[in-house]
Amino acid sequence: MVDRTQPPRVVKGMPAVELGRAEFERRFHEQYRDPGFEAVGAELDAVLEAAWHSYSEYRKSPRTRKAGPGFADPDYDLSLDWLAARDAIRIAEMEHHDASMPTRILVINGSARTDQSCPGEMSKTYRLAKLAQSAIESGGASVDFLDLSVLVSEYGRVIYPCKACVSTAQPLCHWPCSCYPNHALGQTQDWMNEIYPRWVAAHGVLIVTPVNWYHVPSVLKLMIDRLVCADGGNPDPTRTHGKNAAEAKAIELEGWDYPKHLAGRAFGVVVHGDVEGVAGVKYALCDWLEWMGLIRAGRSGAVDRYIGYYEPYATSHDALDRDEAVQAETRNAALALVERVRQIRSGRYVRPDAELNAPRKK
Repeated sequence: MVDRTQPPRVVKGMPAVELGRAEFERRFHEQYRDPGFEAVGAELDAVLEAAWHSYSEYRKSPRTRKAGPGFADPDYDLSLDWLAARDAIRIAEMEHHDASMPTRILVINGSARTDQSCPGEMSKTYRLAKLAQSAIESGGASVDFLDLSVLVSEYGRVIYPCKACVSTAQPLCHWPCSCYPNHALGQTQDWMNEIYPRWVAAHGVLIVTPVNWYHVPSVLKLMIDRLVCADGGNPDPTRTHGKNAAEAKAIELEGWDYPKHLAGRAFGVVVHGDVEGVAGVKYALCDWLEWMGLIRAGRSGAVDRYIGYYEPYATSHDALDRDEAVQAETRNAALALVERVRQIRSGRYVRPDAELNAPRKK
């Protein structure tokens, strides 16, 4: 039992991670080992000096403004980066709820393999996702194609890992995430601030993914983890004055409603593998999406199949060419998703448990 008469406990004791100047300089210069940077050594030294001051003074969010009206603490200094992400989400929400807007499906290629990087060949996942896109567009919906493989092939594309703020207290996890960018640590260019509004604007989401070592690929898992703020996240960082763990714990213990910011959208998944793991990954993805309040696109909307079972990797694209059934099942998943979205948007589909009060909010 939780003793609500005592102030919440914040447990600390892990070793310090602050760097000294010498180690900071070494890590900084590791980014510029290419001899092409030798001609700008003096300029890099100046940048190093500025970076050291940002790090040593821990200037996580150097550009801020007062929160203003509508926030619990109008005088709190909010990051301009976070405010921009919040505004983008608000615009996306308006588009999502606008009945005059065309149906929008977010199709996600969850594979990291790409012919624009070390593997030298596109993935089967990309091909299946493009088949799904064509089917969705033939069904009269528009597609926002999110290709997570660019995380390994594009300069400056990165999704940083979730810091698990939610496990300290749900209100400490802000919607959208306020952990990044962290300018003091050089953790910038985080892609999630662009991805959040794409999820929000979508009426349906289709995830196409391979199985990598019994799990989803790391590029997809990074996005999944960073979407935790969409499930119960706090839309007002001034309530916790940024990342004040004690305040967040007290707020949660007073009562938190765990808002599901993406609930009501439809989803489909297509999972493929070559020897093992497809059923487990499909189950995990469906369970996660349904936990967030998304609605499955029927039985055809969740596919798990093997392509070239125990055959060589070198001929896996040939196996996909031959497997017309899995191609058709991918199209069916896409079309089932379009139909489920139509039902939701028209009011013909209502979740049977929509009016029930969940006894467990967390």
